[in-house]
Amino acid sequence: MSAGLDQTRLDDWLQSQDLGRSVLIERISGGQSNPTFFVDTDRQRIVLRKKPDGKILPGAHAIEREYRAMSALFGTGVPVPQPLALCEDEAVLGTAFYVMQRLEGRVFHDAALPGVSPDDRRAIYLSMAETLAKLHAVDPAAVGLGDFGRPAGYFERQHKRWLSQWQQAQMNDIPEIDQLADWLASHMPADDGIASIVHGDFRIGNLLYAPDEPRVIGILDWELATLGHPLADLGFCCMTWRTTPDEYGGINGLGDATPGLPARDEFIAHYMEHANLGLGLKPFHEAFAFFRFAVIFVGIAERARLGNAADPEAVNLAPLARRFAARGLEAIGR
Repeated sequence: MSAGLDQTRLDDWLQSQDLGRSVLIERISGGQSNPTFFVDTDRQRIVLRKKPDGKILPGAHAIEREYRAMSALFGTGVPVPQPLALCEDEAVLGTAFYVMQRLEGRVFHDAALPGVSPDDRRAIYLSMAETLAKLHAVDPAAVGLGDFGRPAGYFERQHKRWLSQWQQAQMNDIPEIDQLADWLASHMPADDGIASIVHGDFRIGNLLYAPDEPRVIGILDWELATLGHPLADLGFCCMTWRTTPDEYGGINGLGDATPGLPARDEFIAHYMEHANLGLGLKPFHEAFAFFRFAVIFVGIAERARLGNAADPEAVNLAPLARRFAARGLEAIGR
């Protein structure tokens, strides 16, 4: 089975990397950006991630950055799958791709964690907080990522980047995004000089947990990773508590239906206990996260319209751009 990949070309490349021949290829769901496949070879089980086909925005679908980040972090104690090989030759599969170790574990696409005991629900979230703190504790220069981004002026530069993507979009009739962008521009915090490796999309659906215990064994989907402010990642995590289940799987409003889920303040406190930043999360950081994700949803919707989305259900996510921008305005009391 090729699952849409050129199996002959893939096998030639795999054998050139001493990874064997493919015997089974399976396209897997999850993720809205880079198509992902399970590949069983005659030697091992691996995962392949590639850029999507078709026209893409400059700097988007950064497969090479994913591979570099995981290569640098593997062996540091930050849980990542082992990267195995990167292919930038588009003649092989049409776009750049890489392969990595396949870890056996659980991915929870529903943040409410149905079917999980209350004790394990709490432990799963606290492990998430600890893992994020562990990532932020890594010295970028010590692992060869000192030039992975420009940490100075992180929020200002990121605001400019996502605002530019929003302004270039065809689907640009969402006044809530404009209002949120304007508020962020006028409430930009002073640069405090704190910088770390930031994941950029750190949420429960991008974490792999051990099969039999509530412990993170792998952080996935490093496309948006860079050097920046750790509170950007923390603010992003906290969107889960402000969004409802039909807003990309949030937990707002679930109440007693899901006992064991820690409150937002407990999650933040647990992260702070392990991160030792000496800083507090502000409404700006959460509003900034909602602005970024709103623009990301715009991009997903446009890829779906052009037929380049990794997930066939991506077209259904278009309304979330407006709803996430509205949640960002709520976070700042607007």
